[in-house]
Amino acid sequence: MHGFELVREEMVVELNTQAQLWRHVKTGAPLLSLHNDDENKVFGISFKTPPEDDTGLPHILEHCVLGGSEKYPVKEPFVEMLKGSLQTFLNAFTMSDKTVYPVASTNEKDFYNLVGVYLDAVLNPLLLPDYFAQQAWYYELEEVEAPLKYRGVVFNEMKGAYSSPGQLMGDVAQRSLFDDGHVYAFDSGGNPAVMPDLSYEQFLAFHKKYYHPSNALLCFYGDMPLEGRLEMAASYLDAFEAQTAVEEVPLQPLRTEPQRVEKSYPVEEGSDEGQKRWVSVNWLLAEQTDITDQLALDILSHILLGTSAAPLRHALIASGLGEGLASAGVRQYQRQPMMSVGLKGVVEANVDKVETLVLETLGQLAADGLPQQAIEASLNTIEFSLRENNTGSFPRGLVLMMRALGQWGYDRDMFAALPYEAPLTTVRERLAADERYFEKLIEKHFLSNEHRTLVVLVPDSGMHGRLAAAEQARLEAAKAEMSQAELEALVVQTEEIRAIQNKPNAPEDLAKLPTLSRDDLDPKIQTIPIVEEKIGGVTTLHHDLFTNGILYIDVGFNLRVLPAELLPYLSLFSRGLLQMGTNKEDFISLSQRIGRTTGGIQPGSLLSDKMGQDECVAWLFLSGKGTMAQVADMMQLLQELWLTVDWNNQERFRQMVLESKAGLESSLVGAGHSMVNARLSAHFTEAGWVNEQVAGIEYLFFLRQLAQRVDNDWAGVQADLEKIQALVVNRNNMLIDVTIDEENWVACKAAVATLVAEIPAGEVDWATWERGKLAKNEGLAVPAQVNFVGKGANLYELGYEHHGSTAVIAHYLRTSYLWHRVRMQGGAYGAFCSFDSFSGIYTALSYRDPNLLETIQAYDEVADYLQAAEFDDDDITRAIIGIIGRLDTYRLPDAKGWVALNRYLLGLDDEYRQMRRDEVLSTTVDHFRAWGAVLAKVKEAGHVVVLGSAEALQAANEAKGGDWLKIKPIFGAGEG
Repeated sequence: MHGFELVREEMVVELNTQAQLWRHVKTGAPLLSLHNDDENKVFGISFKTPPEDDTGLPHILEHCVLGGSEKYPVKEPFVEMLKGSLQTFLNAFTMSDKTVYPVASTNEKDFYNLVGVYLDAVLNPLLLPDYFAQQAWYYELEEVEAPLKYRGVVFNEMKGAYSSPGQLMGDVAQRSLFDDGHVYAFDSGGNPAVMPDLSYEQFLAFHKKYYHPSNALLCFYGDMPLEGRLEMAASYLDAFEAQTAVEEVPLQPLRTEPQRVEKSYPVEEGSDEGQKRWVSVNWLLAEQTDITDQLALDILSHILLGTSAAPLRHALIASGLGEGLASAGVRQYQRQPMMSVGLKGVVEANVDKVETLVLETLGQLAADGLPQQAIEASLNTIEFSLRENNTGSFPRGLVLMMRALGQWGYDRDMFAALPYEAPLTTVRERLAADERYFEKLIEKHFLSNEHRTLVVLVPDSGMHGRLAAAEQARLEAAKAEMSQAELEALVVQTEEIRAIQNKPNAPEDLAKLPTLSRDDLDPKIQTIPIVEEKIGGVTTLHHDLFTNGILYIDVGFNLRVLPAELLPYLSLFSRGLLQMGTNKEDFISLSQRIGRTTGGIQPGSLLSDKMGQDECVAWLFLSGKGTMAQVADMMQLLQELWLTVDWNNQERFRQMVLESKAGLESSLVGAGHSMVNARLSAHFTEAGWVNEQVAGIEYLFFLRQLAQRVDNDWAGVQADLEKIQALVVNRNNMLIDVTIDEENWVACKAAVATLVAEIPAGEVDWATWERGKLAKNEGLAVPAQVNFVGKGANLYELGYEHHGSTAVIAHYLRTSYLWHRVRMQGGAYGAFCSFDSFSGIYTALSYRDPNLLETIQAYDEVADYLQAAEFDDDDITRAIIGIIGRLDTYRLPDAKGWVALNRYLLGLDDEYRQMRRDEVLSTTVDHFRAWGAVLAKVKEAGHVVVLGSAEALQAANEAKGGDWLKIKPIFGAGEG
């Protein structure tokens, strides 16, 4: 059929999926077709792309193939599809030995539009020199006498990665396990210090060698007919001839002696972090070709490390040798699995003790036996997860495709990775036949395996300075070797690249891209069923949705009863409900019972401004899920968690505080844009201020002070936690949300009523929260080679009245103006803007940005752009389609229930939502102009927050001629 022959066919009963493996006869390309009734259709094409050095060539190529193709010769088809598609997933990612290009959509026409663009992109890319330069690296020289600079999107992305100790630890740990020259000893993402060694000729050769159907796997998933899948694939593959297969990734022989590796990671001068190491113990395992052995390793990893009560994880945290887990678990996405476990925040004297503790704990567990309840809990947790098939925001088809890819890349049986009943049964049979089954795996893979490394990341306050100096020296040396003519040529090249960046796509080229029209869009909102009733006097919301017999329940309490000084405890309080234990059992036994008898219980919260109100909405929830057979156990657990938590465990709470502090500190550089956005929001509204207290920079300062209070004033801390519980857990302050079909809901009501009856009822007194004032412009100093730059304002305070068109315009700005100015011209990895219709807050943000003032200038010129640029109907239509895709995003049943609950609490009824949808669909150029007039006020009224190095912040102040930014060190003296 269409040049394909059927190789194999099986029914995956547990997924209700027909799996077929087809082979394209002409090229030999395999095509995995997974057919079921899932409307969220998925396509992916993957290539084996083993890196040959640290230049990041696979990563750069991933960016560049999406920058124009033969059939679609626009500058960035990927961005054009982001602008105007109903996609539920559209991205690409580089792994350690392969590159994957997945797309997904619930609309079949849109889906095949995306598939066609992606296939042409990867198989027939233009790979123009200027686009390679923009994505990889190039010399920027504005005039002959000016200093030479490096520019490049991936270059700056990886500068950000190499500023993150967590990412550095993962990279160094992997390298430590492989010999020099091995595929996995290279960084497929790229080392910024090496990336300028990459030539355009190497780049082209790599694409020619690896981006070929003979080296590819195609995968289709969902409810679309088979013939359309094969016809689409054949329309691209038929143009190619067969090519010699790429060699397999070689096996790394296992070593017979452990090794130790020390590397530096960046910290600020004078920071407390200057005394703390990151430590991980790592093993390389033999190749696991059997799917049951792979599943058993995943289960073992969960038993040892998967929860806070897991024995190896608990031993590390309880030891006090560090502040939090540095890395944890078995990774099986490469040919040979690796295991890593360790701690961050370790003083030098304790480094070797971490390794000793890991080995001794594993030895004791192997000798004395793993806790039986821990084994049962992990088995139930993983089995429930497989049966539920809840992949969150990722399409189910993408997750299934990745499972198959894990086998295909190493010439294993792809079909074996799809069903789970047989391997699960085999694992249980092995355990029944040998109660020491998992203990023997510990002995085999870890205790008897000397292919082990101890990796230590040592804090280095001079690291960034040396890297910057080395880069500058390299640039100066390169410039010194250039002739006058070569320098003049570079000036011309810089001007040409900018000219290309500024040149709009030709209308005739844009017209070649397949698009939807406004007629393809549903004018009506999607609704979620909701019925409100009272159970024991408590408002209960029910969403009648098919959940395959799983009950999803959210039990919540209004946080407006808390005084402001107790709000920063929120995250720790919610964790403590599950991780402190109760007056009946310790937290280890409690965690194991949750794992054995439910599908899981997790804390959650809603913190949001509400349109038209000064006071925000603030709720705390415990969300549980379980089968009908587990409902009674789950209700009993929810009751105990809310009512009987034991706060009198100083050591356990100290561990939680230190874990939270270390986790937040290590995530600052990786999620800098989120921190900046939260900080900006705190400038303007109550919800923003609350979020900053419970999850932002202010929360980090609170955690550092709290760590001292736990030691010096434990009675006071315990009293605070008990006061929160007494104020919050009140039946008159309670809300329940349930998602399950009507028939099962009727059967559940009695158990829910029993839970409600046990919650005490009392008076409710609402608290008033006074917001603190922050400096208008702030610089948050962290050790980083790149910046995260934000500017924002409350548009409602500037006189703006909300209209649904703002969603369309903000989407257009993200994918056009900001993408062009901040990413393509400025070299930042990401550029965003958002408007919160509840609060009126507009923010513009950059991610891993080499610039600061230039980016602020780009933000300030948004208004002029909106008022002066030419927008044709196609531009606006694409933006409308993109927003409708976001409004109608595909959700699994539990997510639908959660969204409906949020809408209820925020007062978003269907009539209001339909009005806003109508406004989205009727957006015109006049709305673009009008919003430009509003944003013109942000230039002067807007506030600025920048997360970046102290040097970059000080340079910005000097350029501004004063203390434009109030600089706050996040590490070291002066914080808080």
